[in-house]
Amino acid sequence: MSTAGVIWLCGIPRAGKTTLGRLLAAELVRRGLACQLLDSAELRRELFPELGFGPAERRRLHLAAAWLAGMLQGQGVWAVAALSAPTTALRAELRQRLPGLLLVHLDCGLEQAINRDQSGLYARGLAGEIGGVVGLDQAFEPPAAPELRLASDRQDPAASLAGLVGWLERLGRIPPARDPVYDPDEAREIQRRLEELGYW
Repeated sequence: MSTAGVIWLCGIPRAGKTTLGRLLAAELVRRGLACQLLDSAELRRELFPELGFGPAERRRLHLAAAWLAGMLQGQGVWAVAALSAPTTALRAELRQRLPGLLLVHLDCGLEQAINRDQSGLYARGLAGEIGGVVGLDQAFEPPAAPELRLASDRQDPAASLAGLVGWLERLGRIPPARDPVYDPDEAREIQRRLEELGYW
């Protein structure tokens, strides 16, 4: 079995990064692997409450997450980073700092992301109340060659998870599942609970 790695879930807000990150981290632990989710909102709340959303501040947050991910990987812990990584330059910097980074693009159209936004982020951005919203006044540059691209606006989280863990299995990075990842009822219940918590 290969050593631990870093999986970076990138995409616009509400593309499903946190939801998929939580599901993936839980699945890796279920398979006996140590794993830690690094989520943008949690990092901001717990470590960088003073950070805004401008390019320089966003870069600082991403590089801090990359440092944490590298530390975890060095200790044999899988790191799942759920941060937008919106620009080609920033992703290149992440790859330089994290050799072997597995970049997964959650490809979601802006209209779908706005429709599923329960936090009011896009509404506030569209109203001019806040700035720096990726996909609105800060462009998201889709990665040209991610290791994996998932159409998160056309598949539910359970399907995205199945595609992601299947890909990791084929790479030989994680052990095969002994049983299905989640049955349909479990997947629906997980999705319901995450939506209640505001994740999607």
